[in-house]
Amino acid sequence: MGPVLDTAFIPPRDREEVVRNAVWDSLVAVDIDHGPPADGISVRIGLGAVGPLKFCSARASAVTVHRTQRLARQDEEPAVFLGLQMTGTSLVVQNGRECVLKPGELAVYESISPYTLLFDEGVDHHFLRFPRALLALPDRLLRDTGTVALGAGNPLAGLAFTYFSQLAVSDRLHEAAQGDAAVTPSVELLRALLATQHGHSGLAAAPLDATLGLRITEYLRRHLADPDLSAARIAAAHDISVRHLYAVLSRSGISLGDWIRTHRLAACRRELAGPNGRLRTIAAVGRSWGFMDATHFSKSFKRVYGISPRAWREENHPRSRP
Repeated sequence: MGPVLDTAFIPPRDREEVVRNAVWDSLVAVDIDHGPPADGISVRIGLGAVGPLKFCSARASAVTVHRTQRLARQDEEPAVFLGLQMTGTSLVVQNGRECVLKPGELAVYESISPYTLLFDEGVDHHFLRFPRALLALPDRLLRDTGTVALGAGNPLAGLAFTYFSQLAVSDRLHEAAQGDAAVTPSVELLRALLATQHGHSGLAAAPLDATLGLRITEYLRRHLADPDLSAARIAAAHDISVRHLYAVLSRSGISLGDWIRTHRLAACRRELAGPNGRLRTIAAVGRSWGFMDATHFSKSFKRVYGISPRAWREENHPRSRP
């Protein structure tokens, strides 16, 4: 399951802050209202990830979780959350709708709208985060299937509950090779569950075409630093031809080479100006973002920003002089 946080080893006065920071850093920004006083707070959470999918398994004393309007507006990467109720009950509220989850039931909700999760009886829950673009489902379908208890009425719900419960806690499945292989079937299973719940099983596949451009750009962001990022590799990852790839990007006004180069240069610029800007050589920073030729990197940087990468770093990290 990866890192585990247990408040039994944290001073009571620090527990709220430590728990909030762990959730914010690993999953999502939310306000957490603990039921008991500080010395009665008991939280044990395990964190994990499989590719772009993130997991949090929690057992805790009573809490209420709020995703406020302010926090939802600040969302940089819209996500869909899947909540699995292990024991007890919980309440999910979003978009004027609410549902009570019982053991063995699951529900989805979105990061781009405010929501409230109420755990009056304590928490025994798995939380799974899916990038919204990767899931590739229409807005209306997500809105209609969100905040709905999925259980006995949907034949796929039991299968999904068992599968995602194991995925959330399995260290072996989180290892690189096994984890990468689990991403696609995980996305397809959740897509199929929500599409059939909506009453349109055909939608399980149709959104793939409608959202292909979004999924390609999300893939580019995740693999931006890979030196072997190429049109052939990107096309193969999405089961399309290179010609189709260029056509999809063209409809979005994207030139593949320019997009990759621009975003790589921006990443180098941020790193050179950041607090660790002097920890590596200029050439090493360029290589880490896919620029294998140091001269080409410097020329490209200066052409775009009007300053060399070395001069840019000196502006942001001037050497102290005697």
